[in-house]
Amino acid sequence: MSHAAIEVHPIAGRIGGEIRGVDLAGDLDEGVIELLREALLRLKVVFFRDQRLDPESQRAFARRFGPVTTAHPTVPGLREHPDVLDVDARGGNVASQWHTDVTFVDRPPFGSILRAVVVPPVGGDTLWANTASAYDDLPAELQKLADSLEALHTNQFDYARRRDELSEQLRAYGKVFESVRYETVHPVVRVHPETGERALFLGSFARSIVGLSQSDSAALLRIFRKHVERHENLVRWRWRAGDVAFWDNRTTQHRAIADFGREPRRLQRVTIVGDVPSGVDGRRSKSLVGDSADYTRDAA
Repeated sequence: MSHAAIEVHPIAGRIGGEIRGVDLAGDLDEGVIELLREALLRLKVVFFRDQRLDPESQRAFARRFGPVTTAHPTVPGLREHPDVLDVDARGGNVASQWHTDVTFVDRPPFGSILRAVVVPPVGGDTLWANTASAYDDLPAELQKLADSLEALHTNQFDYARRRDELSEQLRAYGKVFESVRYETVHPVVRVHPETGERALFLGSFARSIVGLSQSDSAALLRIFRKHVERHENLVRWRWRAGDVAFWDNRTTQHRAIADFGREPRRLQRVTIVGDVPSGVDGRRSKSLVGDSADYTRDAA
């Protein structure tokens, strides 16, 4: 495949780009892989239209960037492809809260590759946020504070106050999601191991700031969340069947928009093994509860 045929088109000012002229199921040489990796690091999330991937070739493409994880620490993957997570709205899997993938383990994914299988006729878009530019936007004193903080991330949700409002499917999915407890302490500001950028490393799995009261913790998390979710830091993608999104999980958050009612929406995800995050002062993430070794076994 000729490098000259590949075009990278930024979509928004701070995040996101569409890459054209590449067949992800094809025989990609190392030069193409490096070009895609450079675009990913620069744009944080890249999109590909009209791809012909299936679960096997999606996994093969992901492995060009590193070993892959199992589908999820608690949620099983496809029966024939256990490294592929089936994100099917009919099973209650609509990730409509802002999050960074699987931050409740000590080695969250380096990147995620999501492929659209069935999309609703309207709605069901996904938003991504640039958490590095969100950090850059913080006032200097807030940056200094954030640099010094750690947050507790967990996969355990407090459904008690709204359990009666949840569908039976979502309750069942939540039970599987929480079937093994994970808790990890991460730096609030993560230093990117390849670019050196500083990024807010939070999302909906971050439940509290270590050492602060619940009320003070919640107030700080709201401030940081507000900066991440500023429109200037966002890109929105309208899916078509066959589309592929590939994002740097170290410098982004994302969420699905649950505006498609009962229409079918099914996507499939493969994630690439990441490293143990490090903060500005060199402190590394620490696992408190749960062993993620099986989740990252392909890297062993």
